[in-house]
Order: sequence, then structure tokens, then C-alpha cells
Amino acid sequence: MQDIYKLARIQIAFVILFVICKKVVRPFVLNRSFPDFADITVLSLPNFFEGVVGVLTLTGLGLYIFNSLKIKFQLYWVYLMAVILAAIYTITQEFKIHNLGGNNIYDPYDVLFSVIGLILGYLIVLRVRPSIQD
Repeated sequence: MQDIYKLARIQIAFVILFVICKKVVRPFVLNRSFPDFADITVLSLPNFFEGVVGVLTLTGLGLYIFNSLKIKFQLYWVYLMAVILAAIYTITQEFKIHNLGGNNIYDPYDVLFSVIGLILGYLIVLRVRPSIQD
């Protein structure tokens, strides 16, 4: 369980960064004349955080569920399934296939930031290599 708590602490850090970016940095940048790339970044950053937190959350849930059901599994498959499920959710939302996360508009930069977030989330999981020992 310690590894799941570690993933949760990392998620909390990303959520805090998300709130700071959305409530402090975004209004600051949008209310001033910054270059376009700064506007694009602050508007698309929530998608990045969604990708990272989604992968970490699904990894923790997958580990917990498989362990609770006493299903023998290789950790690599749980990690991979978490990324695939998070990618399906975030990318289909960006392409307006569903609006489960709110009323979304298509923006290619949002897709890019989502993909970067998914990749970083997966790299974090590979670095931490979370598992559950009984």
C-alpha cells in the first residue's frame, strides 16, 4: 500500500500545481500581453494535468482492484492498461466523442498537452514501479 500512497502524494502535488496554474498563473498571463505561446500554454495546461493524474489514479486503482480480487498479474500490464484507459478517456474527450469532463471544445494544443501528460504520467509510474505486497 505504501506505493499507492506515494502515487497519491504525487497526484496531490500535481493537483496543487494545477490549482496554482489555473487560479493564479492563468489570469495573470491572460490579462497581460504575453506572447501567444504563453496563452496557449496556460489554456492547455489543465489537459496536461488531467493526463498525469489520470494515469496515476488508474494505476493505483488497478493495483488495488487486482490485488483485492486475488488476481495474479504482472505489474507491467497494470501500468500499460492504466495509460491506455487514461488515453482513451482524455483523447476521446479532446476529439468531442464525449463530454464527460465538461463541455469541451476541440483544440489541437489540448490534444498535444494531453499526450505529453499521459507520457509523463507513464514515466512517473515506470520510475516509481508501484506494487502491492500482502
